[in-house]
Amino acid sequence: MLSRLCSRPSVFGGYSNLASSFEIIRNPGSPGYVVIRPLTSSKSLMAVKEGPERDVVNFPRPKRLVNPSAVRIGFIPDSWFKFFYPKTGVTGPYVFGVGFTTYLLSKEIWVLEHEFWTGVSLIMMVVYAAKKFGPQLGSYLESEQKQMLDDLNSGKVSEIQASKDAIAAEKKAQWQAEGQKMLFDVKRENVALQLEATYRQRLRDVYTEVKKRLDYQVDKQQVERNVQQKHMVNWIITRVQKAITPEAEQENIRKCISDLKGLAAKF
Repeated sequence: MLSRLCSRPSVFGGYSNLASSFEIIRNPGSPGYVVIRPLTSSKSLMAVKEGPERDVVNFPRPKRLVNPSAVRIGFIPDSWFKFFYPKTGVTGPYVFGVGFTTYLLSKEIWVLEHEFWTGVSLIMMVVYAAKKFGPQLGSYLESEQKQMLDDLNSGKVSEIQASKDAIAAEKKAQWQAEGQKMLFDVKRENVALQLEATYRQRLRDVYTEVKKRLDYQVDKQQVERNVQQKHMVNWIITRVQKAITPEAEQENIRKCISDLKGLAAKF
């Protein structure tokens, strides 16, 4: 029972097994110092890349026990019984234990004095304490060990999370950059439309200005023609009026009167 209690990694062997959860790195800048970095879990130690000279078959890396090894009769490891099976069978370990104990007692090599019974009483108290307080102490030490490992791994976990966040931000930036390509195309199209609108507006301005100038020339020619025509008509009228004499005017009047009388007689 005492060996079972001592073999529990969370009770007495937990803190000694913490060494399997760390790796030691030498600091090249300071030869006298080393850096101790925690691993993610006990399985991370097995994931370390081995060197070509290491014999992992005959000298494998130790694995951290999650549960204690199996025992019989409360304190004898089960591996001791399995050692006898190929040679003595199933009853061999029990016969050997009883015979060896009988030999020690009969030859008085092992004397059952008062100190022996004191040890028995002490072992009984230890067994009772292990049965009574072992699970609570084991759970407490396991929680403390887990808290210690979490504290040691918190820096690495935060760095990993920061790296993941940076990768996500970089992917988002790349996605936004891909969207910027479409935005650049839209901007180019918009600038092209603005240039086309400006070009058409300038063509319209040129057309308007040229039309104004042509209309001005047409109006100018029309005004000049009207002025010339009016001047010519006035000049002709003036010359005709000057050419008519009073005798010709009287003759025309008489002829008109005679024409009117002739028309009156017909109607």
